[in-house]
Amino acid sequence: MIGEMKSFLSKVMIMALTLGAVNEVDARNVDVIRLQERLDSVMTSHYSPSAPGAALLVAKEGNILYDKGVGIADMETGEKIDGNTAFNIASISKQFTAIGALKMQEMGLINLEHSVALYFPEMESDQWKKVRLRHLLSHSSGVPDARPHDDRNFMLFATDEQSVSYMTALKDFHFEPGTSYEYINPTFDLFYFITEKVTGMRFVDFQKKYIFDKAGMKNVQYFTPDAVIPHMAHGYIVNEDAVVSGTDSDYAKKREKVAGDYVDGNGVHWAECDYGEETFFATKADGGIYTTTHDFLRWEKALASNLLVKETSKIKAYTPHTMVTGSPWSGYQNRPYTWYGYGWFIDKTPGREVKIYHTGDNGGFQAYAAKYEQSAVNVIMLENQNTVDRWSLQLLIEKILLEEGVLEP
Repeated sequence: MIGEMKSFLSKVMIMALTLGAVNEVDARNVDVIRLQERLDSVMTSHYSPSAPGAALLVAKEGNILYDKGVGIADMETGEKIDGNTAFNIASISKQFTAIGALKMQEMGLINLEHSVALYFPEMESDQWKKVRLRHLLSHSSGVPDARPHDDRNFMLFATDEQSVSYMTALKDFHFEPGTSYEYINPTFDLFYFITEKVTGMRFVDFQKKYIFDKAGMKNVQYFTPDAVIPHMAHGYIVNEDAVVSGTDSDYAKKREKVAGDYVDGNGVHWAECDYGEETFFATKADGGIYTTTHDFLRWEKALASNLLVKETSKIKAYTPHTMVTGSPWSGYQNRPYTWYGYGWFIDKTPGREVKIYHTGDNGGFQAYAAKYEQSAVNVIMLENQNTVDRWSLQLLIEKILLEEGVLEP
């Protein structure tokens, strides 16, 4: 009997360590063990332990309810994925740029009602006088993505400066500012230069001092080709000819089979697809961040506690500014009841709690981060492969969180 009791207590201690910090309220309202089992089943049914995979973290009121990785971060070394694996979060990086902009506004250095022309007098078209900084943050500027997409070398290695270089002589805009939604990356890159102009600091240094360090983020950085990123995941795609497109991806391009790959335990061939094989790794303000699920939760906690910007600024970021649904200009996240704030999508589906989220796609990486403010819940999913239908997966996770009482009905 004593031996059985010791065994039982040992199992309880192991479960407690696995679950991390779960407060008394969470423990009373949520069957955490059952929740873990259900999410374990989701993860293992979608990702193989011998292939590129994902890390999933679910937290309520800042307390971790689920924290697990499945799969391989680096197919060369065999390092496994966990909460300390650093993924490229691609377009989710935009929310860090947006909060940086709101911080500069609080400091009296910029005003989101200012025209872009005020900061870039070299812009030739008078249309820039109509485009406000807030239009850049809400994907409602009317500025087209006129980068040379047929120049493969340019798209692979273009920096922030090169990505916006076409704007100086731009004559044709798609629509009047604030009248429609078109999701493009280069307009966010303008904040790279605005930050440096008004602060006298490098963009990366400003973001580190006022955003990353303030949030207590220890494992976050903007990518550079010579960067040393601890526990860095590589992005992978299935090594075959394919075309990638759709409302859940911010690009549509052909994938071609390459020589040399990695074979997982199920015989699937994987080709590395990150810097040098795909775009957006060299730019920073629109998609250059590498971080972990653990560090991202620190970011969410800092936002929730108004540690980075005032509540009023945060509300502006989370406010629906631009209707995404039905836009003729962009298919990215063009779903029913969807809006864009400043750096975040807002899903206002009737009968469900409002979801503030963003997705990211870059090479083999997929990223998804959502917050449900009414329930104080965060869902953070970072992947280094893109074969999983991310939207269907997150809806399944959301369903489980509702059924288990983590989310409010």
